[in-house]
Amino acid sequence: MRLCLLDIMEKVANRRQLVLWVMIELSLFLSACSGEVPARKLLKETGSNTRVRLQISNHHVVIDNGLVKVTIQNPTGHLVGVKYKGVENVLENRNANHNRGYWDIVWDEDAYDKLETKHVEVITQTDDLVELSFTKKWNSRNHDKTLPLNIQKRFIVRRGIPGLYMYGIFEREEDFPEAQMYQIRIAFKLKEGRFQFMAVSDTIQRIMPRSEDREKRRSLTLDFKEAVLLTNPSNPSLKGDVDDKYQYSTENHENKLHGWISDDDAVGFWIITPSNEFRTGGPHKQDLTSHVGPTALSMFVSTHYTGTEIDTFYKQGEAWKKVFGPVLIYLNSASSKQDHRKILWNDAKRQLSEEIESWPYNFTRSEDFPHSEQRGQVNGQLLVQDRYMVKELMQAKSAFVGLAAPGDAGSWQTEGKGYQFWTQTDNIGHFSIKNVRPGEYNLYAWVHGFIGNYKLDLNITIQPGNKMELGTLIYDPPRNGPTLWEIGVPDRTAAEFFIPEPYPKFMNSITKDGSDKFRQYGLWERYSDIYREGDLVYTVGTSNYSRDWFFAHVPRNIGNSTNQATTWQIKYSLQKVNENGTYTLQLALAAASYAEVQVRFNNLDTDQPYFTTKRIGYDNAVPRHGIHGLYRLYSINVPGYRFRRGDNTIYLTQTRNRSSFEAVMYDYIRLEGPNSLFN
Repeated sequence: MRLCLLDIMEKVANRRQLVLWVMIELSLFLSACSGEVPARKLLKETGSNTRVRLQISNHHVVIDNGLVKVTIQNPTGHLVGVKYKGVENVLENRNANHNRGYWDIVWDEDAYDKLETKHVEVITQTDDLVELSFTKKWNSRNHDKTLPLNIQKRFIVRRGIPGLYMYGIFEREEDFPEAQMYQIRIAFKLKEGRFQFMAVSDTIQRIMPRSEDREKRRSLTLDFKEAVLLTNPSNPSLKGDVDDKYQYSTENHENKLHGWISDDDAVGFWIITPSNEFRTGGPHKQDLTSHVGPTALSMFVSTHYTGTEIDTFYKQGEAWKKVFGPVLIYLNSASSKQDHRKILWNDAKRQLSEEIESWPYNFTRSEDFPHSEQRGQVNGQLLVQDRYMVKELMQAKSAFVGLAAPGDAGSWQTEGKGYQFWTQTDNIGHFSIKNVRPGEYNLYAWVHGFIGNYKLDLNITIQPGNKMELGTLIYDPPRNGPTLWEIGVPDRTAAEFFIPEPYPKFMNSITKDGSDKFRQYGLWERYSDIYREGDLVYTVGTSNYSRDWFFAHVPRNIGNSTNQATTWQIKYSLQKVNENGTYTLQLALAAASYAEVQVRFNNLDTDQPYFTTKRIGYDNAVPRHGIHGLYRLYSINVPGYRFRRGDNTIYLTQTRNRSSFEAVMYDYIRLEGPNSLFN
């Protein structure tokens, strides 16, 4: 190796530094062997062994560990400054104190509360760690002005970690008045002159516009206020791009790391979320990450991609308490600007791995955040039984299995108050859900390639330290007969269907590799261009769903700001028909927003449809580039006499047309024959 043992002993002061040194040296060695640019040149900030210091004054609280200097306003609990390396404050110090780093909640009828606190308490103060709690107890005399909620905003700075941990403990007591809490988050407004490069994933990384570029003199507002076309941006290379914060949304299970890079300083600012247990709506709930500002968000609760169907309403008499976080605000730097973006991103991913390995943290000092030994574990194996596919039981490969509040199958999608714990099965269906907080749960699952939701018909009580073995569980997905034909893949998204190229004037380099075409702006309008002469017609056996099934069933734009309902046709042939049997149309929806799907068989002119979903959905997934919202499944039983031997047609009419966004996305459609069809 490159350093002798004496050098190592001199440079490495503790075990953590030794591990990080070995990782850096190994990275250098492997990079040299592969000929790649070394994924290093991180400044040797791991060498800092400065103790954590705390200063409290009338107006500010300062925590300094030699790597970061964190300043919090006293007693409001707003994060007003983070000094790192040569950057005096990575937050935008031109903003008011309450608009730099802050918690906020959107509650009843769009009321807005930034959760200003009244007191500060030192929870822990040692050379290795400082934990503070900024608190406020709700006072019934002020119920008409402030959110009825007891607040604890906690900050932790540790020795040797270039960043700070943040978490909140929020409580409603039984006598608190009712309230709706639509959104809970932490927001960070970074220094705009420096942070201009945003990274959300390996593929979603780009130079971002400045906030001034969204002003009227530099942009044109598009179909909704969040989306603008950059006409005269401060960076000419961005001219013609669309800026729309929803293009950078991700699913909860993928939303673990995102942030910004200052190219001038080769400094990164990252939000690291090692667990999703405190987020709502399950692993596929989508939410915002970062957007123009530069703004970085840690989202905990929202109605994005679900609408108000997610439960965020708290009744009077309903006691509630929940811990959100901790999340880590992590800063890093590179010693060279040569490939510094890759270096900083890879180091942030390394830190994420370390945080995940350390979860649940053992350094927090709240009794409301149980450590590992105070949690439980659930193990088992999930198999699938579908006698119309194969007679044998099938392994549920890569299925999502989770614990959430007791409810109906699939209710975890709209569960907005409790904790959820999810994992994926291995290749033979085994799962292990670890570090589960004590409480009452149901076990839920869904399996890629199969419709419907699984729920174990058993309440699960997690006790501290216990390990529950559930053995082999069998999922019997909805099925009434053999498959006659199918369209799509049961994966709860519309991603496999035809996603058109965007309009050239709205083309945007959102992803590095051109993937995720659904993130482009304006795709919903392409339907009216592509199907000018008539609506979509899909012929089973001839058509290909990846080319011939549009990703969203939207109204037709006929000009003059007018839309009309659209009817899609599925044409297919039946060699024989059992008129006395019952057929089943399995209709799985990936998203719905103020929509209604009417189903007719072989006769479009009937006044009443055979089946209607009625008006459903608030997820707004089409304009928000979500490719899915809430999953819905309709098993529609149809008597055999409605079918014909030979050619048949199913008509799907999306009746709502007040706007282009009243639409559905299909996940999967299957026609099943009756059991006795071939007897």
